[in-house]
Amino acid sequence: MSVNERISTDNAPKPVGLYPHARRVGNLLFLSGVGPRVAGSDANDSSVPGLKLDHNGNFIAFDFEAQCRSVFENVRVILEASGSSWEQLVDVTVFLVNMKRDFHTYNKLYAEYFKDNLPCRTTVEISSLPTPIAIELKCIATIES
Repeated sequence: MSVNERISTDNAPKPVGLYPHARRVGNLLFLSGVGPRVAGSDANDSSVPGLKLDHNGNFIAFDFEAQCRSVFENVRVILEASGSSWEQLVDVTVFLVNMKRDFHTYNKLYAEYFKDNLPCRTTVEISSLPTPIAIELKCIATIES
């Protein structure tokens, strides 16, 4: 891998815009925003674990824990496709669309997934994301030369 490279993988959800899954710059790996959509799905596909919508886009079923687990798996897949790993994460920014409803679940699962690696973390509530998801992660990791 070069030291300034764009990285994409078919094992993660397709980006919803014109950007790579990750970009390596020197020994740092910057991940684009990663959501819980199923690998291979695109922006028009509502394949989100724990989410079912009616024909008007209203929630029929919603499972935030399933979305958290899926977003963590998508981050792991992108890290590994880039030559990095979960243990090399150094910074995580999480965007939640409903802090009051979802933060407790996110915090509990974060402690489960990150018990051996404690990257810096910022959690922000936002009003919406570009697809009908409730969580998105923006991550920075190290990568070996």
